[in-house]
Amino acid sequence: MSRYEVRGLSRDKELIRHVARRLAAGDAAAKRLRKELTDKAVPAASSGGNILAALRRSPLVGMDWEIERPIEYGREIDL
Repeated sequence: MSRYEVRGLSRDKELIRHVARRLAAGDAAAKRLRKELTDKAVPAASSGGNILAALRRSPLVGMDWEIERPIEYGREIDL
């Protein structure tokens, strides 16, 4: 067991204490509660590659585009 401090609303103080006691029990009910709280309150960890995955889902995948741009060498200036 460890002791720690959290910041929160005064009205949630007793709720947090009850949840902590319930989780500390370590039984099957505590395990279910921990999983449910984790699923609802903890953001999913990013596995990386999200941008690449999004690009692969794009409706433009597989299109044969020929994009050309004129070559410009700039303008002449007097120094």
